[in-house]
Amino acid sequence: MAAADVETLLRQALAPIEPPAELEQRLEATLDTLVERAAGELEAWELSSMRDPRNWPRQAARPAAAVVVGSAAAVGLVALRTQRKRHRRRAASSSVLDLAERTLRDVASEAGRIAERRPGRR
Repeated sequence: MAAADVETLLRQALAPIEPPAELEQRLEATLDTLVERAAGELEAWELSSMRDPRNWPRQAARPAAAVVVGSAAAVGLVALRTQRKRHRRRAASSSVLDLAERTLRDVASEAGRIAERRPGRR
């Protein structure tokens, strides 16, 4: 086998592929559900149940888990939605600095949308 054949085979094997649109939509729906459920869990948590220090480990676990899961899902959702718009941003940008500014604006915009959609703020 010639070196050119190996190189061609490697290029074909390592070529980037786009995930199917269906997978992206399912991932977005799952992350969105996690964010909403975590926000609902935090709103349902009653601080008054924390009066007895013996209850602290048991009572604090659920809100702590909701914060971790909700935050991770929100970051994933922002990244997914920002990633989706990358081609438009790249085409509209005049320089690398302009592209970075547009990307940061999109990240902030998506984060704001997610924060505004929390249950109880509609």
